[in-house]
Amino acid sequence: MDLRFSADDEAFRAEVRGWLDTQLAGEFRHLRGQGGPGHEHEHLDGRRAWERVLGAAGWIGLGWPRAAGGQGASLLRQVIFHEEYARARGPGRLGHIGEHLLGPTVAAFGTDAQRARVLPPIARGEALWCQGYSEPGAGSDLAGVQTRAELVGRQWRITGQKIWTSHAHIADACFVLCRTDPASSRHQGLSYLLVPMRQAGVTVRPIQQLTGTSEFCEVFFDDARTDADQVVGEIGGGWRVAMATLTFERGASTLGQQIGFAAELDAIIAAARARGADRDAVIRQRLADAWIGLQVMRWNALRMLAHGERGELPREALMTKLSWATWHRTLGELAMDVLGPDAEVTDGAPYQLTTLQQTFLFSRADTIYAGSNEIQKNIIATRALGLPRGA
Repeated sequence: MDLRFSADDEAFRAEVRGWLDTQLAGEFRHLRGQGGPGHEHEHLDGRRAWERVLGAAGWIGLGWPRAAGGQGASLLRQVIFHEEYARARGPGRLGHIGEHLLGPTVAAFGTDAQRARVLPPIARGEALWCQGYSEPGAGSDLAGVQTRAELVGRQWRITGQKIWTSHAHIADACFVLCRTDPASSRHQGLSYLLVPMRQAGVTVRPIQQLTGTSEFCEVFFDDARTDADQVVGEIGGGWRVAMATLTFERGASTLGQQIGFAAELDAIIAAARARGADRDAVIRQRLADAWIGLQVMRWNALRMLAHGERGELPREALMTKLSWATWHRTLGELAMDVLGPDAEVTDGAPYQLTTLQQTFLFSRADTIYAGSNEIQKNIIATRALGLPRGA
């Protein structure tokens, strides 16, 4: 399989790189490198403005079909954009959930009216969305959701609780997986609703994390309302739509994520050299293993995307999330071992965590969110290896 980029693709790369360099050297230069994982609280107003600039330049919805208002770009060009964005240290995206999760879902499953209402504000960088999936009693076991919605007249009335909802405190709306058939259980009787966040029936409470930041929230729906036509897909068919959203989440942006991982590894290598830890044979081997693992992830990701462009889903694709989550958690542990005893102290007042400490603490969540390692292993066992399901 030829994974090289064509001359036209490299010309596109030069265009993306030039645009980012120009924009991030001007009005938005203070946002460079700000607002990534563990730093989502930084510069919210500036990053909102940045989303609108991205939208005006046509960089939002790059991979959406043209019929849905996107650019219809190939997967390789999407990879190029995300890689260049990460290399330029573009600010953490506030519109990621709308663009990469909800947008493709509505394009694939929504009605014409829903596409016309939902997609343009996302593409302009104006609408921010959050994801209402996990609940206190149904995290990785998503089929166990208990949030309920009842159709009363021309509106759905929603009652329940969601948790670990990224950006819920700033989002304009939420796509909510809820149970619309009270007699149903597990995967049956679920629906995928689009719900405005700024209404009396919605309460948002930020959750303080190990890093001291609070980009995750718990959300309470107490007779919250949304119009009857705001169901994406069929009523009771929400499981299929929700699974499609999770598939879109594993898209081209993962290559940009890996550029961020490479920057973290470079920082750890620099710290090892500065502290003399690189003279330790075990540390050197672990650094080499981390570098090798990163290269393997990149080539596998490109290979999976190439298959996806042809409409294929090889069994190996099921290993992707398990692979990068475990690798990144191990990288955080390596960072602490490179720092030694100093890993346990901060630089002084105001006692903020260092970058490597942030990497370690935030990476602990990687093997839990977006499907825990245990759930990922079950998926590999049943769907890829054909093993029987557990009791």
